[in-house]
Amino acid sequence: MVFNDIDAFLDRAARERRDAPLALVFLEDGRAAGATVQHLRRLGFARIAVLGAPHHALNPAHAAHVDRIRYDATVPGAVAAAVDAVTAATPGRWIHYCFNAEFLFFPFCESRSIRDLVTFVETERRASVLTFVVDLYAGDLAAHPDGVAPEDAHMDRAGYFALPRRTATGHPHERQLDFYGGLKFRFEEHVPPARRRIDRVGLFRAAPGLRLGDDHRFNIQEYNTYACPWHNNVTAAICSFRSAKALRANPGSRFEIGRFTWDHSVRFEWRAQQLMDLGLMEPGQWF
Repeated sequence: MVFNDIDAFLDRAARERRDAPLALVFLEDGRAAGATVQHLRRLGFARIAVLGAPHHALNPAHAAHVDRIRYDATVPGAVAAAVDAVTAATPGRWIHYCFNAEFLFFPFCESRSIRDLVTFVETERRASVLTFVVDLYAGDLAAHPDGVAPEDAHMDRAGYFALPRRTATGHPHERQLDFYGGLKFRFEEHVPPARRRIDRVGLFRAAPGLRLGDDHRFNIQEYNTYACPWHNNVTAAICSFRSAKALRANPGSRFEIGRFTWDHSVRFEWRAQQLMDLGLMEPGQWF
């Protein structure tokens, strides 16, 4: 279904069942948008909302499960505003948000669905899942000058680290860290400091008063934690070509970067176990 604005979509979303996880895909351009939708379908999302310009084409085969919403996701603050609007309209519903050319992975996702995951998270009395944004990039920039190549995707197997996240008064936030790595770390001279983090709360349960900031953190601090007070919880990963696209599109970095691959580059295998083996997500108590 096509909606001319987000308000029309919200009216319909507010009447839907709250036990079906919803995916929001924000189109910054058309690259790999169909692949992102297809991946979300494989994970078990019954409803996917694609917000972006109408000229970005999608596979007609997905039409029955995809809502197209005319929306300019490139305007500053537009993504957080849309997420907040959907959150307010659908309290209690699990929501995943991402951009085109991004792919959600969670432990055992080849054999377990997104509904299985959120059911488990709810039994642990958690309302959010921390997602690490793992940069993907083309192995051959001559063949793929925009850096996007799902069939030749590479990632870093090393170079990730975390620093304490501090409050405005300098005290560390409980169970919160700022995570870094990937292309944003290796080419940090081309990335503004505020955009170098690779952590995002990309999967959460909507609640009254919950609001998302432009830094991908929520106003309710417990949503931003990586674990409960008693043990580690399941985490997930969003494997993303977004940094590669930006570094190749920006005139200030495009001609300074000859290749993305380095000694610790490995081919991305498109499976959850690889991410768990590298410590980029963990099952917590979910076996």
